[in-house]
Amino acid sequence: MKKLIVRFGIVLLCLFTLSACGQPLNTGKLQKVGLLVPETINDQVWGTKGYKGMLKIQSRFDVDVYYKEGMNSLAVVERAVKEFEQKGVNLIFGHGNEYAEYFNLLAKEYPKIHFVCFNGDAAEKNTTSLNFDAYAMGFFGGMVAGHMTKTNRVGMIAAYEWQPEIEGFYEGALYENEDVKVDIQYVLHWDDDKGALAIFEDMLADGVDVFYPAGDGYNVPVIEKVKENGLFAIGYISDQSDLGESTVLTSTIQHVDTLYELVADEFNRGRLESGNLTFDFQDDVITLGQFSPLVDKAFEKKINELINTYKKDGKLPIKGK
Repeated sequence: MKKLIVRFGIVLLCLFTLSACGQPLNTGKLQKVGLLVPETINDQVWGTKGYKGMLKIQSRFDVDVYYKEGMNSLAVVERAVKEFEQKGVNLIFGHGNEYAEYFNLLAKEYPKIHFVCFNGDAAEKNTTSLNFDAYAMGFFGGMVAGHMTKTNRVGMIAAYEWQPEIEGFYEGALYENEDVKVDIQYVLHWDDDKGALAIFEDMLADGVDVFYPAGDGYNVPVIEKVKENGLFAIGYISDQSDLGESTVLTSTIQHVDTLYELVADEFNRGRLESGNLTFDFQDDVITLGQFSPLVDKAFEKKINELINTYKKDGKLPIKGK
């Protein structure tokens, strides 16, 4: 009987321990988390990734999370930050580069909040900018485009000239196929569907048969048009193979949701650095997505080997990279 009681006590202790381990547990700095997005969390690409990141944080750390959409001016961001502060939020993500300017202006007023943005310049001690080093991502996407084109014409529909993946895509396409012509045009907005589709039509008329729509707000409509015309595309931000495995050759994925969780963990431990932080393949937050069955296995093996080499020594197979 005594042994039975002891065993029962051990079982209870184990159950308690497993319960504690299996449930979210937060004993660090993280209190509550806020997310600001310029458009919507329902775009199935960039905004949705940010929202999924918040859900990961909520699940792992057992904290309340909040989000606000349409945060596209200093006035609305300022009101949102004030509201978040009143709720006890001490970590705020601004889901875009425009938030760097806003956060730099607001940071001193809210010293107990740490502000995180993307692809900007964080200038205050409680601000951090997360930057994807997207050159290699574009390079490997360009390799796929250069390999799979039948017309030796590939097109990149970019949002802004500063995107590192633009030069990478150009270099990667030429590395794989020295006869390819790379057409690069700019929408000058992340979410201008009409502008992106107009560029698509121009490229289509010029014989482009592989498209890389590198803008999170318009890449799905462009890929749907690519599919209608029986041509090829490289997905962007998310694995977009579900849009058609005979259309989407692969995708250049930025695992924003994973990065959110990593940043929250660093903040929770009191180790989140201020300033501009850069992430790449080596950090497992950038990858290529599923390959289309139309991509031959020999090439798939070749590009995966190059990615593994790049992850080990940071070198791409071109001069100076």
